Amino acid sequence: MNEFSVVTVLLAGIVVAAFARRLGWNAPLVVLAVGLVASFFPGLKQVEFPPELILGIVLPPLLYSAALSSSYQDFRAAIQPIIRLGVGLVLVTALVVGLTAYLLDPRLSFPAALLLGAVVAPPDAVAASAVGRKLGLPRRVMTLLGGESLINDATSLTLYRLTLAAVYATGAGLSEGLVVFVLAVAVGVAVGLGLAFIAQVARSGLRDATVDTVIGLMLPFVAYWIAEEYHGSGVLAVVAAGFYIGQASPSTSVATRLHEEPIWASIDLMLESFTFALIGLQLRWVILDVHESDQSLARALVVSFAVLAVALLIRPLYIYATELLARSKWMRRHSRETGADKLTGRELLVTSWAGMRGVVTLAAAAAIPVMVGDRPFAERATVQLAAYTVTIATLLIQGLTLPSLIRALKISSDAEKEEDDASEARVRLIATRAAAAVVRGQVDAWSGVMGNTEAEKIAKWATQGLVAREAAAATLMHPEADLTEADLLSIAEQGGGMAERVLRGEEGLPSAEELRRRAARLSSLITDLRTQMVQAQRAVVVAERNAGRLNETVMRRIMRELDLEEETMEASWANRL
Repeated sequence: MNEFSVVTVLLAGIVVAAFARRLGWNAPLVVLAVGLVASFFPGLKQVEFPPELILGIVLPPLLYSAALSSSYQDFRAAIQPIIRLGVGLVLVTALVVGLTAYLLDPRLSFPAALLLGAVVAPPDAVAASAVGRKLGLPRRVMTLLGGESLINDATSLTLYRLTLAAVYATGAGLSEGLVVFVLAVAVGVAVGLGLAFIAQVARSGLRDATVDTVIGLMLPFVAYWIAEEYHGSGVLAVVAAGFYIGQASPSTSVATRLHEEPIWASIDLMLESFTFALIGLQLRWVILDVHESDQSLARALVVSFAVLAVALLIRPLYIYATELLARSKWMRRHSRETGADKLTGRELLVTSWAGMRGVVTLAAAAAIPVMVGDRPFAERATVQLAAYTVTIATLLIQGLTLPSLIRALKISSDAEKEEDDASEARVRLIATRAAAAVVRGQVDAWSGVMGNTEAEKIAKWATQGLVAREAAAATLMHPEADLTEADLLSIAEQGGGMAERVLRGEEGLPSAEELRRRAARLSSLITDLRTQMVQAQRAVVVAERNAGRLNETVMRRIMRELDLEEETMEASWANRL
């Protein structure tokens, strides 16, 4: 794959995604569909690419960005169902798919059939998450889907290595496979957390938004390749690093947080568009590979559609079976899941249908070697055709029908939104009290400079505007807050004209020179004070998150508002005086 092909596929994918987003359509699926149609254009040459392009360049930033924006708090609460899907379902799917392919095609060796199972086992939550966010799926469903996609790649790629070793007849047994898996997990997590800790220390010390962002952009690639070099899971290294940096984001500078967010959103769009365009463009050539090999295209298609049927059916069967087991009396006694964490019947149905395959399946299928030792890998074309069939069919079948299913089941996050609003209203009022305490703590210091009367006026003015705004926000979000409309109007009216009275002073309107001096002093003082107030509010918000009383999603929403306010003050003309 030359540079021109990469740029062409990338630009085409972005253009199609832009039109799809403008029309409110699911961009990844539209890009995939256009790629499928374009692959059959006469004269189009095959777009070949090295598997390392996907596994080592595209996958790490996508996983890191997903982990960065995920809630570690929610992930930890849902760890048991996430492991059931991210590890258990992958292993069961790989085994059932492998047995099905082996029984249908006698020419497939069992290791090759199991290799196929490992390739098609991990779902990709990109399309499902896009649909879920747009239609307002409850956070516990989004957490489960996102968490599953973060760890199932590591499971499937580790199994992929073991089955590929079996195809090469290197004698890898079950005990050795278990050792490889444990080593991959331990090394991957250790490398990811270690590098993330070093990166966070560096970012906290530098406080340079541009350099901090570059460190953040390099981290997923460094974590992935170092972990892979030492036989660890690069996927888990990237996920662990993303979780650590995301959890520690409040300790980075305001400029860094505001700088990174749009950059990662842009990278996600670019890489997703490229990947789904690439998936669509490959199908024609995969079919030709089967046709040109000594394998039967008809038999390969039978295997492909049988594997697709298994992939579609095994997920709901596994999810409902394990859910019944999890709700048994014995499991309830040994489970940390609460009633609030458990999915409803309708949410289970949506989760069982959100099994679209994607990036990892594409990369793993392309990475299957052409030669096994000194002979061609005869089953390669059939395995690749089945993998691409499952990927494309699940993306189109499940991806296109999932929105209708969610609407038909009338699943929404309205109740969750009410809880979040009540939580945000409570934290806003607590943070406001902390900010007001900062103001009161400055009165004595100001009194020695400007007199107690003027210091009290400035303190009152600075506090009342904040209280009025935050109280209004709390009341609008949660009408049960302990503030009436009359209270809000009274607070707002008391703040009116305070700045004018401070500027005038006790003796009336001063001279023009004195007025300028007081205005500059007032602006500088209020800017510094407001910065301290924002910092006090931010500390309260983070403390509430750490104590488990505020969801991380809500925390980030409030934090962004505070960050924008502080950034505005830092860019104020008063700071240039």
